[in-house]
Amino acid sequence: MNRDTFYQKLEEINQIIDQSKYEENNIGVLSGLSGIALFKFYYNKFLNNNDHDLGSMLLEQSIASINQGYDYGTYCSGIAGLGWVMDHLEKEEFIEVNLDDLFCDLDEYLFDLMKKDLQRGDYDFLHGGIGYLFYFLNRFENTTSAPAKKNYKTYILESIELLKKGSETDGKTLKWISNISSKNSEKGYNFSLSHGMSSIVGILTKLSQHSAFEEKARPLLEGAVTYILKYQNPDSNGFSLFPSVIHENGHYEYQSRVAWCYGDLGIGIRLWFAGKALQNTSIKDNAIDILKHTAKRTTTAQTLVQDAGLCHGSFGNAQMFSRMYKETHMDVFKDAYDFWLQDGIHKAYHSDGYAGFKQWKAKDTWKKEISLLEGIAGIGLSIIDYLADFETNWDECLMIS
Repeated sequence: MNRDTFYQKLEEINQIIDQSKYEENNIGVLSGLSGIALFKFYYNKFLNNNDHDLGSMLLEQSIASINQGYDYGTYCSGIAGLGWVMDHLEKEEFIEVNLDDLFCDLDEYLFDLMKKDLQRGDYDFLHGGIGYLFYFLNRFENTTSAPAKKNYKTYILESIELLKKGSETDGKTLKWISNISSKNSEKGYNFSLSHGMSSIVGILTKLSQHSAFEEKARPLLEGAVTYILKYQNPDSNGFSLFPSVIHENGHYEYQSRVAWCYGDLGIGIRLWFAGKALQNTSIKDNAIDILKHTAKRTTTAQTLVQDAGLCHGSFGNAQMFSRMYKETHMDVFKDAYDFWLQDGIHKAYHSDGYAGFKQWKAKDTWKKEISLLEGIAGIGLSIIDYLADFETNWDECLMIS
């Protein structure tokens, strides 16, 4: 691959973000100003530039929005996402800020939102209860305040109890029913990393690695993994190994794309980390097989990939295979990483796009996007990961590490 091409594309992305940053009205990490700020901080580190004025300004504007009445809480678009970004930037020594003072009044509000979501069965990582819990766990891990840590422990233990209460038991398996359509009230069992049980597996994996939560979280993790593996297709014929959803009436199909949001890639990577946490070689080996199978899916008919973004596009796939190569040092994942990087850069062909990129929407429509999850900020971060001579950890925001 021609690294100069990636350098040039990254510079284009940065220029457009500088010009168009205020297109985002929300403040969250995946869809909002703080996600754009995350790109700016990493981009300046990549350039060995200590000028963080724009990134800091975006964070300050996000805080100002809260002070002016902004109260949307979610991880993807709102206050919890801003909190995650600031926590991450402090941990990685980009900024110095007392988050315990800044967020102490907000945490109780976010806790109430999380409880309401979990009580009504909204387990969504992006827009529901799991996103808030992900924020609280990161704060629990990184705070230096003993009273704050105690509060976060209380929040997390109550959330685990709500997850347990909301689960359905069938033998040794655990599952969580939720809405699976934004258009109607249809319910089912969502397997995805973006909105479903793979993110529940992800958060339970992380919780199981803390002595304060292991006893309560580990049985839930084991039951959730067992349920997901129950539906692994032994004969995929080059297509999906897992369904995207199990409908409440029992219907399901093996027709998922290769992507972060839905499909085998997100399921496989979370099973890998679950196997590590459970010290279960069988689960880890199976996860490797799942991901090797997914790496072989390269035609558009097999992958269903249309655009380049992190959510359901080429650079999201590249980032996940990069993470698995770092985990395993297996050449099959390095090859898949290279394939998806090249595929992503080739998708910068829209003459009216941002740096040539557009997000594919339903019904063959396309839209220019700035955001981390669906737009050029995320593509830029993935390119930085490829070009940088330092370890980047920004992809923690996608729960793929």
